[in-house]
Amino acid sequence: MEELKQCFIEQFGEQGNLTSYFAPARVNLIGEHTDYNGGHVFPCALTLGTYAVARRREDRAIRFYSMNFEESGIVDVQIDDLRYEEQHDWANYPKGVAVIFQQAGYEITTGFDVAFYGDIPNGAGLSSSASIEMVTAVILKDLFNLQIDRIEMVKLAQKAENEFIGVNCGIMDQFAIGMGKKNHAILLDCNTLEYQYSPINLKNEKLILANTNKRRGLANSKYNERREQCEAALHTLQEKLDIQSLGDLTTEEFEANKHLIPDKIVGKRAKHAVYENNRTIEAVEKLNAGDIRGFGKLMNESHISLRDDYEVTGKELDVLVEAAWNEGAVGSRMTGAGFGGCTISIVPDDRVDSFIKVVGETYNAQTGLEAEFYVADIGDQAKKL
Repeated sequence: MEELKQCFIEQFGEQGNLTSYFAPARVNLIGEHTDYNGGHVFPCALTLGTYAVARRREDRAIRFYSMNFEESGIVDVQIDDLRYEEQHDWANYPKGVAVIFQQAGYEITTGFDVAFYGDIPNGAGLSSSASIEMVTAVILKDLFNLQIDRIEMVKLAQKAENEFIGVNCGIMDQFAIGMGKKNHAILLDCNTLEYQYSPINLKNEKLILANTNKRRGLANSKYNERREQCEAALHTLQEKLDIQSLGDLTTEEFEANKHLIPDKIVGKRAKHAVYENNRTIEAVEKLNAGDIRGFGKLMNESHISLRDDYEVTGKELDVLVEAAWNEGAVGSRMTGAGFGGCTISIVPDDRVDSFIKVVGETYNAQTGLEAEFYVADIGDQAKKL
């Protein structure tokens, strides 16, 4: 934070009151590609995240700066002329949040200066985009004294990514970042936004994130295609069944009606959405009962389903997960949208060092890439510091 404050002063000058903010990254423990299918997810906030320092201005200018993208310099825009501009790259995310807040009737009465720094590995699938969106939402609420509740902020940040950025993400990322709680994960029903906190009591294990370091662009990935396939399956099933989403189905109901879906590939996508949702509910029950082994087994099943039915893993993620299984992980799976990004593993304390060494070497030998490992701590929600 000290470095970021110093950077802010260098870019924008030192007059006026500076305020500091933070929004975490998030990782989803289980429940992947269920959020836009009306199912359950089980994410938690991390201690990695996006830091920001901000100050109000007297005029209508908004100036953005990021220590992560120094080559972009200051991105200078006007409140009354906020639009998506490709050359503004990362700054479109906070810009989008400001636009959507205004559209929702929240008044941004003056401009402001803001400097960001994120320690979330870029393109790792830990939701750096939702992190910068949520830290911006907290900044707007604070600087302009907006009467807005947390869930509304979450919804508006998601809307910014959907409508301003053009990425059809579900609500999980913004929700986990906006509502996270230290040492807890959140079982969230993405259809109703009903949620409950579950304590994560790992007594003899650690959560380890492994970043494939394979670059992937979420907006350009097969993400939207998978959504369309699931929507096609849902429309077909709705001709016979009274359901609002694939998340409404039990595995038994799906098996009894899957013959209605003519396209085999579309059927596989729907199968994943239904089974993964049921798996997630079961996994949380296991965790609440202290059955870490049972939870880990369901993580493994989740990865297999993402690999075989949803087909969003790819070689790098599969190599990392299989190496983790071979190296004694209680459970390991890809997390995030897929096609690169990260895996999440539960690893016994006494194996952490050898796990990182052996899995890293195996991965490098099979892919030519270097994986990065993080022992993940479960952090708190986006907030003013």
